Amino acid sequence: MTGLDAWDLVLGACATVFTQPSLLLFQTLASAWVLCPGRRTVTRMITVADPAHEHAHDAYHRWLRAGVWSITELWQVLVRLLVTRLAPVGVLHVDLDDTLFHKAGRKIAGAGIFRDPVRSTARHVVYALGLNVVVVTFRLTPPWGGEPLGLPINVRLYRKGGPSHVALGTAMMRELATWLPDREFALVCDGAYAAIAGLDLPRTHVTSRLRRDAALFAPPPPRKRGQRGRPRKRGRRLPSPVQLVRRARRDWVTTTVNIRGKSVERLLLRRPVLWYHVCPQRLVLLVILRDPASTQPDDFFFTTDLHAAAATVASDYAGRWAIEDTMRATKQALGGEDPQTWKDAGPERAAALSFWIYAAVWLWYLTVYGTKPSWPTLPWYPQKCTPSFADALAALRRVLWGQRIFANSGSELLSSKITGALIEILARAA
Repeated sequence: MTGLDAWDLVLGACATVFTQPSLLLFQTLASAWVLCPGRRTVTRMITVADPAHEHAHDAYHRWLRAGVWSITELWQVLVRLLVTRLAPVGVLHVDLDDTLFHKAGRKIAGAGIFRDPVRSTARHVVYALGLNVVVVTFRLTPPWGGEPLGLPINVRLYRKGGPSHVALGTAMMRELATWLPDREFALVCDGAYAAIAGLDLPRTHVTSRLRRDAALFAPPPPRKRGQRGRPRKRGRRLPSPVQLVRRARRDWVTTTVNIRGKSVERLLLRRPVLWYHVCPQRLVLLVILRDPASTQPDDFFFTTDLHAAAATVASDYAGRWAIEDTMRATKQALGGEDPQTWKDAGPERAAALSFWIYAAVWLWYLTVYGTKPSWPTLPWYPQKCTPSFADALAALRRVLWGQRIFANSGSELLSSKITGALIEILARAA
């Protein structure tokens, strides 16, 4: 299978989501998003992919803001492609977080003033106008090893006055469980989403960060024979996580933990507790991570899987960084914040499409290249052995530009040295 055929198969799998005219607009815009250098405004993208103006420019804007198609169905198609090709068996590891897509303008549907997590510090909080999107990614260990990849599988827009971040994350996880009724999930999220652990998601174990001052309890004592009154819901109050660390002496276990693809030694302490405020119906497993060199502060995690090894819990939470890489690359390499669409569903759909294309590019790259390097050997970077998203994007651009520029040219009239240099420049254009 050629690279062009593989990309056509990914986009062609979405035919059930659209009508025939809408499918053509989707395929053109998706390829244009990949090819376009500079800002990914809609008009700039279509001048790259549709230079003959076969469709009016406002057709693409109407398709984004008011087209009769469902972004949920589009995600469902992608999820099934990813799972079928990349993870046909086993537990699916997924991550949940939210990010801010900066926008400028007076009337942008769904936009609001939110804390900017990138520019804010512990002492100085920065607020910005934009779209607050909640993202779920499928975490995949690539065939070349190292840091995992976070492939987006669903996105929801948070609106002030609407469902909370936790409610949106819960809805997406329930949706995912419906799409994949035979699979189990391991969900990892930061402390802002810890409450999701008490919502009894189907076939899902939740791992998150625990508050340092969390009110922890022992399990409720067994009910005595003939005892009156309602059963107790919690046992005696336990020390806080920080106090548990101070009292622990010989309970620490030295274990190797995988931190973003690298094995490091850490001290671990595990203990089942009841975090009544978050998960009142069942116990959770508290895991405390300590750096033997004391160069980093202690970390406190919990999971709803009481049988999980402490090293597994710590490694799973460390792997959550893959979703941060995904958000950064989607904004920087794909210009997810650039499309200037303001009305109706346009802003939300444009943001979701940028994440969809990110996952589609990686799916294409893993299908076509696998562990084979797709980048030229560079004298100033001879030790490079793993691809970045920029490499995957450049590889797809080479295929698409080659088809667009030289498909109708006679090979005997072209110098491979000239054409290769031209394609490489276009593929690496920012």
